[in-house]
Amino acid sequence: MSYRANKSGFAAEAQRKIEANVDVDEARKCLYWIQLITGCEEIPNTQDAIDASHDSFYNLLRDGVMLLKLMDKLTPGKINWNDKMFQTPKIEAMGVMRERERIARFTTMVKEFGVQDTYTFPTESLHEQGALNLAQVCVCIRAIGIQAQDKGQGPQAYWPNKSQKNVRNFSEEQLKAGANVTSLQYGTNQGASQAGMSMGKQRHIID
Repeated sequence: MSYRANKSGFAAEAQRKIEANVDVDEARKCLYWIQLITGCEEIPNTQDAIDASHDSFYNLLRDGVMLLKLMDKLTPGKINWNDKMFQTPKIEAMGVMRERERIARFTTMVKEFGVQDTYTFPTESLHEQGALNLAQVCVCIRAIGIQAQDKGQGPQAYWPNKSQKNVRNFSEEQLKAGANVTSLQYGTNQGASQAGMSMGKQRHIID
């Protein structure tokens, strides 16, 4: 893992709030869904038995391997497990770089899978002590689950349904009728007139 210099003052307080913002129930739900998809032995196969505490969640996912196993199940054939990023390096610093590389590869695959960029997370949010944001990692996993469910992959009704577009088709007559209506954004002259209005004192002309 990698570390950043310790934060202080408001930055340290903000980071503590971010790290304390992890919903254990949501983290457990995310881990159990990963287990259902991958069948990995690292996660218990019963939801109640899963330790979803901050440290446990972090240690399970921080090297990126399990997340790539997830994407390999959802998008088979896109990961070369013989790639050097999965090989054990002789130098510790190189191991850190490969962990970061795997996380970056995961987020790229997530976007290719159809998840919006706003639901992903930077590598630091899962890998760097002092910059962790595991709540955002949960958001990303949830978004993957919803997208997978929409594609018919994995257990159905596990996550909320993906919002469907409400496409409305109008006939040409309806469109022409709408063009003749003045929007209230431009104001209205209905119910207004100058009848009975008097602006100041009348002027009397004497011959």
